[in-house]
Amino acid sequence: MVDVLLGLQWGDEGKGKIVDYFAPNYDIIARFQGGPNAGHTLYVEGKKMVLHQIPSGIFHQNTINIIGGGVVLDPVTLKKECDAVAAYGIDVRKNLFISERTNIIIPTHRALDKASELAKGEAKIGSTLKGIGPAYMDKTGRNALRVGDLLDKSFTTNYIKLRLKHQKLLDNFHFIEDISSWEEEFFEAIEFLKTLNVVNCEYFINDQIAKGKKVLAEGAQGSMLDIDFGTFPFVTSSNTISAGVCTGLGVSPKLINEVMGVTKAYCTRVGGGPFPTELDDATGEELRKIGSEFGATTGRPRRCGWIDLVALRYACMLNGVTQVIMTKADVLDSFAELKVCTAYNIDGKETKEVPFRISRVKIDPVLEGFPGWNMDTTQINDVAALPATMTNYINFINSSIGAPVKYVSNGPGREQIIHL
Repeated sequence: MVDVLLGLQWGDEGKGKIVDYFAPNYDIIARFQGGPNAGHTLYVEGKKMVLHQIPSGIFHQNTINIIGGGVVLDPVTLKKECDAVAAYGIDVRKNLFISERTNIIIPTHRALDKASELAKGEAKIGSTLKGIGPAYMDKTGRNALRVGDLLDKSFTTNYIKLRLKHQKLLDNFHFIEDISSWEEEFFEAIEFLKTLNVVNCEYFINDQIAKGKKVLAEGAQGSMLDIDFGTFPFVTSSNTISAGVCTGLGVSPKLINEVMGVTKAYCTRVGGGPFPTELDDATGEELRKIGSEFGATTGRPRRCGWIDLVALRYACMLNGVTQVIMTKADVLDSFAELKVCTAYNIDGKETKEVPFRISRVKIDPVLEGFPGWNMDTTQINDVAALPATMTNYINFINSSIGAPVKYVSNGPGREQIIHL
């Protein structure tokens, strides 16, 4: 069977730590979508490690880690990451496997991403400029190069064809930046990629499941960034919801078992786009400061706000969430009052539904207040020791989103998690 762990907000929910926590219970950790715009933060031997392409189970020596066909892969980022992981004594050639169908990000994808975002001016969507969008466009346009193409004798010819196609587009953008160094680095990384385990993923993973192996499918970004159901057009280029597991890994829907959704105890968002509960004031700044809310991939300061139960309920519905993990609850330790968004007010009408094209409407969040717990919860490891006000806050959220909150994370450490 396949369990799924994914984000329920706009990404940055703390999925890396949670995957790392659950990894010992699984034989296989598999990334099913997204690209190097992901930033999954782990703490290994007390040191901070951010993974962009490699699944978060890589530090568990006996766990198989798979990069699925739904991912877009930057060979340069992958090589750097593999080098960083190897410094901890991990042999990626032993426990990292890459699908033949995984699409490759080439240097001109990154150039197109940058040129396109610059051309949007004030309407820019906040792209990470990693080439993800253009790479997915080539996938749907049937132009993409895939990992399985690397050993084909026509790879270089097809690479040149794709680069020339991209160059015409770059000329239209009047993009003149020299990317020759990017290309040199790219081909070095390609040679490294050829030395890794490239597999026919759909057969490989189904064979493992047939042998009784347990799989955890690891999502990147968050449900509200889904290309179809997110806050369009301020979304990513892939399906971040649980439906993407089947197309990203090549597994049947009947194999999906638990769907574990990760949410912060409040909300954050990086880049542009709608954010109904955003706090553009001292409270928002305090959340950012206490929570160290800066993008793991970009370093950009995250926008912060109260938890949005309208969006959270929507994400739980779309994903069929069976249990929720709430992270960074300890960030709220010093707040005297907390607020929760229970509905949206749009043009004088109250609704508990996320509207189509949310970026076109003005939303006033309907907020309900809760007393804070005003104590340090980072050392608590038993549910009975949680302050009553914190339990009330969690219970209210629990009763409002259609899925049970089963775990609360109260610090960045692997052991700082309470099973409710």
